Amino acid sequence: MPLTKEKNAAIFAEFGGKETNTGSIEGQVALLTERIAQISNHLQANKKDFSTHRGLMQLVGRRKRLLIYMQKHNLTGYRALIEKLGLRK
Repeated sequence: MPLTKEKNAAIFAEFGGKETNTGSIEGQVALLTERIAQISNHLQANKKDFSTHRGLMQLVGRRKRLLIYMQKHNLTGYRALIEKLGLRK
């Protein structure tokens, strides 16, 4: 099930500052994290859905690249975002 416009706006309002700030790295990472969680739940029920698994790996790679960029350019924001999202335990 795709994310609704309201859910997207709520994610960007919480992490990006404003609902219309869709270009913020924090908002993009939070949105990718939400999509990854949804797809992971789908794959637990549908273990042989290999095309969705490939899409999941692409999303994880995109999130990883964004986090590396953020780590290089804004270390304090990176640490706050990681803790807020519960990544990298």
